[in-house]
Amino acid sequence: MFEGLPLLSLLVWLPVLGGVAVLLTGAQNAERARWFSLGIAVVVFLLSLALWQGFETGEAGMQWVERNAWIAAFDIYYHLGVDGISMPLVVLTAFSTLLVVIAAWEVVRYKPAQYLAAFLIMEGIMIGVFSALDAILFYVFFEAMLIPMFLIIGIWGGPNRIYATVKFFLYTFLGSVMMLIALIYLRIQAGSFGITDFYGLALPLGTQVMIFLALLAAFAVKVPMFPVHTWLPDAHVEAPTGGSVILAAITLKIGGYGFLRFSLPITPDASLALDWLLIGLSLIAVVYIGLVAMVQEDLKKLIAYSSIAHMGFVTLGFFLVFRIIAAGGGENGALLALEGGMVQMISHGFISAAMFLSVGVLYDRMHTRMISDFGGVATRMPVFAGLFVLFAMANAGLPGTSGFVGEFMVILASFQAGFWYAAVAALTLILGAAYSLWMIKRVVYGEVKNDQVEALEDINRRELLLLGSLAVIILFFGVFPAPLIAVMEPSLAALLQIMVPTL
Repeated sequence: MFEGLPLLSLLVWLPVLGGVAVLLTGAQNAERARWFSLGIAVVVFLLSLALWQGFETGEAGMQWVERNAWIAAFDIYYHLGVDGISMPLVVLTAFSTLLVVIAAWEVVRYKPAQYLAAFLIMEGIMIGVFSALDAILFYVFFEAMLIPMFLIIGIWGGPNRIYATVKFFLYTFLGSVMMLIALIYLRIQAGSFGITDFYGLALPLGTQVMIFLALLAAFAVKVPMFPVHTWLPDAHVEAPTGGSVILAAITLKIGGYGFLRFSLPITPDASLALDWLLIGLSLIAVVYIGLVAMVQEDLKKLIAYSSIAHMGFVTLGFFLVFRIIAAGGGENGALLALEGGMVQMISHGFISAAMFLSVGVLYDRMHTRMISDFGGVATRMPVFAGLFVLFAMANAGLPGTSGFVGEFMVILASFQAGFWYAAVAALTLILGAAYSLWMIKRVVYGEVKNDQVEALEDINRRELLLLGSLAVIILFFGVFPAPLIAVMEPSLAALLQIMVPTL
């Protein structure tokens, strides 16, 4: 049905142009801006489902490819395409943006048209990041994301929003400058800015290490990895609910995606030489950041730190591949680690969105995020409490939820690299359960603490739609992750052959 259509261009530019239209037409009519934004978000989500439906599952290469001259003098192309690594992230982006638009319906009263327009524009840019096959096009989209998110936090954020936005901007911008230098060098060597053209370059180890570190500066900040993670809790605390959802569900995934699309296939020798560094930082994130999450008194900060810990599993899975091969784990063990990291990325997108939306529900009613201000919420909001407990358990890796699948796959793969890798990684199951249960006990259960909690009303139909849809997805992929794994497996297997060609 969609054959011959520039589907990826529609996914990129429809929300961008829709956001501009909302800015132009919705400033004086908030209701019209909301409905128009919802229409755009629904259409983009349906187009993303068409992308999935038309995707050839058994193919490892790029699909839905578009290539047109852009800046011919510098051999720069408007080049788009998706494979099994990027396509699920495009769908996740479209779904998350739809949730954000619905979540803002009755809540955002200050400049709602501008708020919704920023998220629509952000959606198109993020889809551009995941589908760009030209390095400069990727870089343009990568940098352009800073602008709408900067405005979202800076205009609709909390009291310290200026500090948070400046910190967010400086961390991400400084890292990406190093990436640009690496991309220009790769263009000189390859004679093209095509990302896949970089894969075949025979670069000496010293050069690969320099390129790897330059790319690491950009992608480690996005994940974010320890010790460049400190911008994220501040950004989450000050961001509005929608901003936190997109930050956690999508923006963090761009760092993991960058490792898969750039670092591992372009600099495989450097990745092997420096895997100890990435594995070490990932394990620190899993354990130390998990401990930091346990002592947080702000709900958003707790979830933000837990996100850093869970993203540590993603990078751990990606960079354990070489240790698994060295230990005799073979291709199956290495592929399991890559698949576990990818499944964790997608699962975390849904779970983190659900957690931040749940905190948003409480904040909209009580205008506080401090755990000490809650208690006994289940007595006043039983439906919400049931969903919130489910999301917290999924965040802790409860079997039967999507949060368990990716973590279990990475831990299982870790055993093939060495017992101690798995033992340290498995601590996240204990720490995750500790801070999740501790949070639930203080917020959801116990005696009603104050009159504000006593006056709470349970979630309405709009909120039930948001949280209920996420609950269904989290349970579905927790029980039946096969469709997701089938899509990504051929592309990850092909990536593995580039990383470790002797397999």
